[in-house]
Formats: sequence, structure tokens, C-alpha cells
Amino acid sequence: MNSVASSLPPETILLVDDSTDNLRLLSTMLQTQGYRVKKSISGEFALQSLEVIQPDLILLDINMPGMDGYEVCKTLKKQKKYQSIPVIFISAADQLLNKVKAFQVGAIDYITKPFQLEEVLIRVENQLNQKRLYQQLQQQNALLKTEIDERLRIEKALTEANQKLELLASLDGVTEIANRRRFDEYIAAEWQRCLRGSFLLSLILIDVDFFHFYNEAYGHLRGDDCLKKVASILQNVSQRATDLPARYGGEEFVIVLPHTSQMGARTIAEEIQQAITAQRISHKKSPVSRYLTTSIGVATTIPDHDEGMADFINLADQALFKAKKLGRDRIEFA
Repeated sequence: MNSVASSLPPETILLVDDSTDNLRLLSTMLQTQGYRVKKSISGEFALQSLEVIQPDLILLDINMPGMDGYEVCKTLKKQKKYQSIPVIFISAADQLLNKVKAFQVGAIDYITKPFQLEEVLIRVENQLNQKRLYQQLQQQNALLKTEIDERLRIEKALTEANQKLELLASLDGVTEIANRRRFDEYIAAEWQRCLRGSFLLSLILIDVDFFHFYNEAYGHLRGDDCLKKVASILQNVSQRATDLPARYGGEEFVIVLPHTSQMGARTIAEEIQQAITAQRISHKKSPVSRYLTTSIGVATTIPDHDEGMADFINLADQALFKAKKLGRDRIEFA
């Protein structure tokens, strides 16, 4: 019976025995079964041969002149590249202590001389089968790990892509600050949080004065650049992580300021106007200035159940309307 699958390359067995008769007998038997056989007449030669060949199994005699089988096995098991090679001891010594020592130094099986060829074949095939199964398991585990790693990589890429999409969905395409959708979500969440904790909440509405005249004078591309500059100023003055500057629509902007009093909101509104003035953005068609200006409305409240969020936003809008009505380029408060 040929024990080696015909579709696989023949497995290599290293025979180590100082008896040439044993080597010849075992070699003939194993080769008949389709195995490749390498022979060594001493432990020293066996270790040297491992630099050239990598056997799938070692049949190792214990009692040899020079280095005995125990020392050979211990030497093998100390080296990582040889640790996985199964070793079967063959010995005339049948005492329990000999067998115990054999397993202690790393052997996986023990055959007593004089051996029966059928027994040797069965034990060899049994150990090689276990090795094949172990290798198959390692390969399957490696494939599984690769599949898991690939799946995790894909999941990570999808998560990152979704996060980017979500970020893009919350950003204004021109100014790259938060858009109206993000503002609506954020102020609703902050309103509820401030309502639960009785915290102050301020809102600043900013309108670029006579922006339609600006577009007529300079074109829409320059108009977009102008809006980007205003958005950048809003980001610079909104220093806290909880402050949210957003494009409200058209030439209108908004800043949500949790935990901010009217005085704090006034300070930020004044910083915005000062920063825009410092930019000296030319606006030759503005009726109020040679340079770009803004009208600002500010509302501050402590949310309660008698006042709705829409009413609060409307207060800021009314303050902005008042600033426009009173001549623009000014700050008004609800």
C-alpha cells in the first residue's frame, strides 16, 4: 500500500542509525512505500545533513557512538527551524525510563527493536498524517486570517469612505464650513442639551451687506472667494470645539455658541466685524462703505419649555433684520 498521495511530492524521511543493516532494511521498506529516504550513520552527520535537507520525519536510533539519539533530539528542539520535525525513536532499550526520557527530549513516538516493518510503517504514516493535518490546518488558518484581514481592511475602507461622505454631506461646497443641514442638526442637539442643563445658548446671524451688488460688480467667482474669506474669519474667531460656524444660506452665515452669554457673543460679533474690516475687501457698489461690511444679529437665551428653538432662531433673525433696517454694518441684539 502506497501511503503517499500521488498528487503530492514524496515526503522525506531521515534515518539515523549506526547499523548499516537497519538503515538498508528501513530504507528499502520506506522507498517501496513511495517515500524519499536520506540516511546517516551518526548523530553528528545527521545534524550536518539538516543544513542541506529538511526532512518531514526523523527515525532516530538512541544508542549510537559519539552523540546519542537523546542529544541529537535535544539539539534539534533547541533550534526553531527544526522544532516542528517529528522524531520517532528506535531503540533496543525497552525500559520505561528510556521511553520517558525520549518523550522528555522531544520525541513523539518510540519503537522498540527488533521492530516489525508493519509497525514501523503504521507509526510513520500516523505521524506524517498528523503533520499533514497540522499543515493543512495552518494553511486554512492562514487563509482564514487573510480573509479576515481583507474583510477588516474593506470594512475599514468602507467606514472611512462613509465618514468622508458624511463629512462632505455636512460641509458647504463653496466655503467648506458646516452647511445648513449640519447647522440644523447641531442647534437642535445643543438646544436639548442646554434645555436639560439650563445652560446659556447664543446665536449669531451674519449677513454680507449688498452681496448681490458685489456679484454684479466682480462676478460670481470673486463672489465665492469673498464668501470663503468670510467663512475663514468665522472659523478663526470660533475657538472652542463646541462653537459651530456654518453657512446659513446665500450670503448669510451663523455661529452657534453654547455656554455663551450675551456679552461673550457681543465680543465674538465685534471680532468678526473687525476682522472683515481689516481684510479691506473692495466693494465699489456698496451704499454703506468702499469695503465689504456685514450686518449681525445676536440672540441669547437659556432654553426652557415655554420657548421653542424656532422662536429663538427667529429672535436672532429679527435682530439681523433690525441691523439691516438701521443702516447695516452694525450689530443688533434680540
